[in-house]
Amino acid sequence: MYMLITSLGGKDLVIEENINKIKKNLSKDVTLVAVSKTKPIEDIEIAYKAGQRDFGENKVQELIEKEEILEKDIRWHFIGSLQTNKVKYLVGKVYLIHSLSSIKLLKKIESEFSKEGFIANLLIQINIGKEENKSGIFEEELDALINEIELCNNCKVRGLMAIIPKGNDTENRYYFKKMKYIYDTLSKKSYKNISMEILSMGMTNDYKIAIEEGSNLIRIGEGIFGKRNILGGLTNG
Repeated sequence: MYMLITSLGGKDLVIEENINKIKKNLSKDVTLVAVSKTKPIEDIEIAYKAGQRDFGENKVQELIEKEEILEKDIRWHFIGSLQTNKVKYLVGKVYLIHSLSSIKLLKKIESEFSKEGFIANLLIQINIGKEENKSGIFEEELDALINEIELCNNCKVRGLMAIIPKGNDTENRYYFKKMKYIYDTLSKKSYKNISMEILSMGMTNDYKIAIEEGSNLIRIGEGIFGKRNILGGLTNG
């Protein structure tokens, strides 16, 4: 499928410059995911033309609509809270699901992906700050989830993800360190379906500290595309 790149003047340059500026300071072992939620197709095309291949969406409908239109070598990351009734739409379309947050969701992913013979690559989302308004499991719930993951045939956990509480640099560093400790602890254990390859943490305002504390995947939206447009993109969600 070809890309419909149009000349958008300054917008092209801003997005391209933002990507280049971020990547310039990243080591080769850190993956940049451009968070394209609510962003229109033309913005993603500009980022793609600038060499970006990993894009993050938090609405299932928006991801599958964009996946159908855009280049097939794009790696789509689902980074939002995933409802069990939407899992089936992601089969064969998503590169990595960042938001495994319950045993119920795990079992649904296993069921839907096994029907089509696909492997679901997952990150366990940990609610490291125990915030009521955020998804993710608590640290003390990890063992129960891990036991269920080990019973699966079509679910492979590749690492961990967290959205930390808003705070200053010192507070951010505290939560990033906690995540790295959990990541390192799991890395020392042997599992059938779990490997610690990816530690997804850090966004536009805190990604530099996250990398210092061990993150190897950062999720940046505003820092690439500018302020989020609530009514932008392909959906109003």
